Amino acid sequence: MTSRRALLGAAAALLAAKPALAAFPDRPIRVVVPFAPGGNADVVARLLQPRLQERLGQPVVVENRPGAGGSLGAQTVARSAPDGYTLLIGSNGPLSVNPVVQARLPYDAAKDFAPIGMAMQVPHCLVVQANAPQRRLAELVSASRARADGLGIGTAGVASATHLSMEAFAAASGARLLHVPYRGGGAAVPDFIAGNIPLLFTEFSTALPLHRAGQGRILAIASAARLPALPEVPTMIEEGTAGFLAGSYVGLLAPAGIPAEAMRALGGAMAAIVREEDFRARMVAMGGEVASDALATPAGFAALIAEDLQRSRVAAEKAGIRPE
Repeated sequence: MTSRRALLGAAAALLAAKPALAAFPDRPIRVVVPFAPGGNADVVARLLQPRLQERLGQPVVVENRPGAGGSLGAQTVARSAPDGYTLLIGSNGPLSVNPVVQARLPYDAAKDFAPIGMAMQVPHCLVVQANAPQRRLAELVSASRARADGLGIGTAGVASATHLSMEAFAAASGARLLHVPYRGGGAAVPDFIAGNIPLLFTEFSTALPLHRAGQGRILAIASAARLPALPEVPTMIEEGTAGFLAGSYVGLLAPAGIPAEAMRALGGAMAAIVREEDFRARMVAMGGEVASDALATPAGFAALIAEDLQRSRVAAEKAGIRPE
């Protein structure tokens, strides 16, 4: 009769022979940026890349897959295996704006992704010509209402994040604004500098160089508090537009269904990175606000995305924008 000791020995031998599951990660990680190189999302991705690599102990490769306002790259990640090895640098476009303005989105922004953590956000702001007489937001609103067709204002394009923010601002403040859409925030800058449009509603990171060079003047910023990069410029809330906040966020996401072990590793790395002094300094230098400890978590980032999506729905409805 086989002894109990022999059976236990055989079981132990079988367990020893079975290969142990490798700890996450055990191979390179791909980070998809759904925009062309050079924008905020791409810059953040390339600042995260060496830091993720160091903390996770595996190569991290950044891949740009632009197209359809960020939807192409987001679709690529949504359809990837949910194993933590393909990640998305997500922002307003594919996560909060496209679900409202694109009728046949090839993914469900609310269900197909697992937020890992936000890295930073860049508030939107209102920029006037450097020689504009308006020094306060109320003066600008009054000037716009004095014109039958309003004041022309450039944004990054129809149904872009800055367009929706501009429409929300107009509704909240009573300003009469004539939308002049461009193909990207940077594309509006030459026309603004040339004096062809009187106003810009754009990301602070785009406006800051103009302000510093005397080529424009940031009148107010849609942030909760004044920014260290330009502490003399008030917020829109200070200027009388109650509760008005608007900005573009950038963070890291995985396909839904990612294993808990991978989420812990990636979430821990993101939380640590946003506390690094060098990373924080780089975000501030480019006109951004580093994610708080709460927003650098999966739950905090998920809540922010949901809130921004709802704001986009309200702004699109007020602007009469329908999914196409």
